[in-house]
Amino acid sequence: MQHNFKTIGHNVMVYEPVTIIKPEMISLANHIIISEFAYINGGLGTFIGNHIHIAAQSCISGGGYFIMEDFVGIAAGAKVITGSALFDGEGLTNPTLPREFQNFKRSFVIMKKHSIIATNVVVQPGVVIGEGAVVGSGSVVTKDLDPWSIYMGIPAKKVKDRNPENILRLEKELYKFQELKPMDFNSEIKDILSLMRNSK
Repeated sequence: MQHNFKTIGHNVMVYEPVTIIKPEMISLANHIIISEFAYINGGLGTFIGNHIHIAAQSCISGGGYFIMEDFVGIAAGAKVITGSALFDGEGLTNPTLPREFQNFKRSFVIMKKHSIIATNVVVQPGVVIGEGAVVGSGSVVTKDLDPWSIYMGIPAKKVKDRNPENILRLEKELYKFQELKPMDFNSEIKDILSLMRNSK
């Protein structure tokens, strides 16, 4: 099936069936696997780096911005929410309604390189998951996570550190071995954070 992504690199595997909303807003780099029954809404802009796995039955929804830097993983059943209806009584809360009757907010989620969210994790809008951070199964992420840390719980709390030394050494070796250029989303991240966090 052709999804007409905004951009697509090499060695990108999409295992049908998947549901892709607004593929024209999704930019894919290289060495990517999107597994069966994944749901991805391109929203305002979705940027997916090198060596990425989006596992079966995972969901990227909400219609906001989403960035996955290189070597990021989303495990089976995980949910990344980039925006949401607002339940403050100022509007109706159903996507079947005309926009002028709804009240919603578009936001973002940014996953820095080597970060991982495990099975059935939920990531709430407006969150930056730091480089190398890992979130244990079933956890709920409600705020920014520190780099190279392991989190668990509802809400997710830091339980230990993660050693980056060997991971970063292997990263350099792999880039050289594959003659692969690291994806640089710093400009997009700066613009998204400036736009979204200043509009709160």
